[in-house]
Amino acid sequence: MLSSRLLIAVSTPWASQKVTDPIINLARRLDADVIAVHVATQSDADEKEADAKHRGEQTLELLGDAMRAQGIDYECVLLFSDDVAKAIINTARERECTVVVMGIGKQTLLQRVFGKNVPAEVARQSNLPVLMLPAQWEGLV
Repeated sequence: MLSSRLLIAVSTPWASQKVTDPIINLARRLDADVIAVHVATQSDADEKEADAKHRGEQTLELLGDAMRAQGIDYECVLLFSDDVAKAIINTARERECTVVVMGIGKQTLLQRVFGKNVPAEVARQSNLPVLMLPAQWEGLV
């Protein structure tokens, strides 16, 4: 049987902390490896590239530390791209992931489906299943 490989896309340190427990729970249930990905972009014109890199490293470190402590096989990948959705999709394909997992904010259903946001773009463009975790989900069924 092929093992599952989850690509977890995280955008901020807060998002890493929010999805940690649900991701660990999901990885255990699926007996899956985890590829944690952050795509660094400059949040505004005044931000330096080094600041974006630091934020990305911090985001991945929080999630990676928690997975290591729980014995989850994982790899962290820091990317730089202006097209975040495309970077996530390409990485999922290159790393032979079976599903992409992303958190979603508190948008309405219509905003999620038709909006110009990264989770919606990944879902529209990917040929892999995309699991979107609501902001308020605690990882329990």
